[in-house]
Amino acid sequence: MNVLTDNFSTFGDGFLGTVELTVYASVLALVLGFLVASFRVAPVGSLRVFGTVWVTVLRNTPLTLLFFAVLLGLPRFGLVLPFKVFAVLALGCYTSAFICEALRSGINTVPRGQGEAARSLGMSFGQSLGLVVLPQAFRSVIPPVGSTLIALAKNSAIAGAFSVTELLGTYRTLSELGYNIVWTFVWIAVGYLIITLAISALFNVLERKWGVAR
Repeated sequence: MNVLTDNFSTFGDGFLGTVELTVYASVLALVLGFLVASFRVAPVGSLRVFGTVWVTVLRNTPLTLLFFAVLLGLPRFGLVLPFKVFAVLALGCYTSAFICEALRSGINTVPRGQGEAARSLGMSFGQSLGLVVLPQAFRSVIPPVGSTLIALAKNSAIAGAFSVTELLGTYRTLSELGYNIVWTFVWIAVGYLIITLAISALFNVLERKWGVAR
């Protein structure tokens, strides 16, 4: 227990760092995932191609490699930002590909006639998608989106290797101070468990309120 009590501020900084990464990257992933999913089902061929390339590249690229590309590659092109911002970009863009596919699968569950009826009433593609199709699709994608964001929270551990303060990275500091590494990892695991259970609880509430009845 002294591993936690003696180093509560260190664990606290790491925990808050992981929470910040998770929240900011989740917002970015949801926004990008929505946009790319819209591109994937758009009637414009160039948008569909862009969405397909985005998803194919990011889903098949190791996240660690994407971190290297963003954190070490972008500064070479004159884009210099705090490493935490770069980590949010890497996590958010990577996760957006999975959010996109979850949303697209939900869109495909909505009968085609719904969109056709909306367009027959004079709605544009954006209006029919935003007002008719997506509200229905949202109900069926709550569980997979929740699982994807839980995975994002755990993937944020990679950021620690790039000088970003997060929970897993605390083990290096405590190991150098001579604390038992086993108990260090136990408390790190507890921290991740708190974060993932909070996300799970949030999406359980959303599913009970808006999910498709089984």
